[in-house]
Amino acid sequence: VCGELGATMLPGLVGDVAIPKRTGDNSVTWFGADNSDAISETTGTIGQVTMSPKTVGAYTKFSHLMRLQSTPEIEQVIRSGFVSILANAIDEAALNGSGSSSQPTGILNTSGIGSVAGGTNGLAPTLDHVIDLKKAVAIDNADAASATYVTNAKVLSALKQLRAGGSAAGNGSFLWNTDLSGIGRGATPGVINGYRVGVSNQVPSNLTKGSTSGECSAVLFGDYSQALVGFWGSGMELAVSDSDGSDFTKALTSVRAITTLDVAVRQASGFSAILDVTT
Repeated sequence: VCGELGATMLPGLVGDVAIPKRTGDNSVTWFGADNSDAISETTGTIGQVTMSPKTVGAYTKFSHLMRLQSTPEIEQVIRSGFVSILANAIDEAALNGSGSSSQPTGILNTSGIGSVAGGTNGLAPTLDHVIDLKKAVAIDNADAASATYVTNAKVLSALKQLRAGGSAAGNGSFLWNTDLSGIGRGATPGVINGYRVGVSNQVPSNLTKGSTSGECSAVLFGDYSQALVGFWGSGMELAVSDSDGSDFTKALTSVRAITTLDVAVRQASGFSAILDVTT
């Protein structure tokens, strides 16, 4: 889903990578029209975000009889499954990677992103939360027209039930636009507060806030072009082998898939998150 949201993909990386980012702006100078003044030189500041390879993989085996009796072919079934689960793993790494246990650091765990709180023990999503997420990015001058909300299916269902004045039937039109001709529903379907809403179940729904343990969800807002997803090698690498001595005598074939990548956020202020949404 991060690719669909506009994350910057960096294929074909070699070695560790350092990517420049601006950490402080230059200054401007007002000067007269008679050439008596000059523009003052200012340096600004440039920093770096670094990326280094981290590998995720999946591994399974299938038997000789399974290969003979499967329609479609078992290897193709496994290959398709590996593509799906590795894509989910990449999404999870980009959105919520822990930065430990050989994982990348995802956006939600990046230091410096904006924060919006729901309640002491979490809170059901409201229009105020949606607006405050956008505000946290806008006040840092990091807003972009292409910015997007992203959350999981549980929260998306709750957002679809929000109305202009709350969630009861008499509280006005729905905020989620599903009808282009509907009065008060905006100009574009799938939009809240003027921004598109993406959905990925890799956005966590097992967070804790106060006494609400393991049931809170996250909502993330931001300019996903500031999220860098870099790949080493040729994407997903698939290997098939029956050369292991023990497996060979049992007519077993091994299949392994790996992908090597890293995630970095170029401008943390381009994102904000709420981590205690209850549904």
